[in-house]
Amino acid sequence: MTGTATLQDAYDDAVAHLSRAGSPTPDLDATLLVEHTTGMTALDRLTGPERPLSPRQHQALRTAVARRMNHEPVHRIIGWREFYGLPLSLNGHTLVPRPDTEALVDLVIPFVRRRVETNGKCRVLDLGTGSGAIALAIVNQVPGATAVGSDISLDALDMARRNAQALGLSDRFQPLHSNWFSDVRGRFDLIVSNPPYIPTATIPTLDPDVRDHDPLAALDGGTDGLNAYGTIAARALPHLAEGGRIAVEIGKGQRAAVAGLFAAAGLQVDASARDLGGVERAVLFSA
Repeated sequence: MTGTATLQDAYDDAVAHLSRAGSPTPDLDATLLVEHTTGMTALDRLTGPERPLSPRQHQALRTAVARRMNHEPVHRIIGWREFYGLPLSLNGHTLVPRPDTEALVDLVIPFVRRRVETNGKCRVLDLGTGSGAIALAIVNQVPGATAVGSDISLDALDMARRNAQALGLSDRFQPLHSNWFSDVRGRFDLIVSNPPYIPTATIPTLDPDVRDHDPLAALDGGTDGLNAYGTIAARALPHLAEGGRIAVEIGKGQRAAVAGLFAAAGLQVDASARDLGGVERAVLFSA
């Protein structure tokens, strides 16, 4: 980047560098990085494009753009991403929440609301909670719901705990250190998960933004991508309340295989949902 230190020129320079580096969204990336490093918004750029950046602000932007040019996801650089309307902080042990996963939340919200209307409450278990995205989105949407978010990573659980506190939801969210169901106790009205589902051999072919920066344990689903689904299906029923449901995110083309694993455990498909790209992304099961 050049030494120019006006807001507009610094933004334009960032867009140019990101475009040459192959960013698919250079304008958006530049906007987020400028806001993060300078505290100035897109509106500031429209109303005062000649505002000077301090040397510290300009250097921070240069550093952030260089990180993005090295394929570090922009939301990892700024440290947070919005999911289902909630700003969620991230660390290196959590996935960056993706819009595709909102299809899973959309799928289960009607059931959670009905459960609260009928029983006055709904207990949710989010397996592999990461940043807490799914669980926190559900309890935020349905005031009568509570959630336990389990994860094998203590660092991820710390992030989920901090997100719950920041959002004012910590009284209805409990982090739990557990390898899938190993330390889960009790029964739940809804068990939900976005498990790792990418076949091991596919990992090296992923976009560097994902391959080099998302935690491997949250991506690698084993030889066929189905390891986690087999574990969840085989062990879920003792933790499912009467009339409860299980919902999982799936990869493209995995519905038949995942449904087969759950059918072998006595669980049938109730409904499914597609993401914004039209891919079948989430499946809801009942006993």
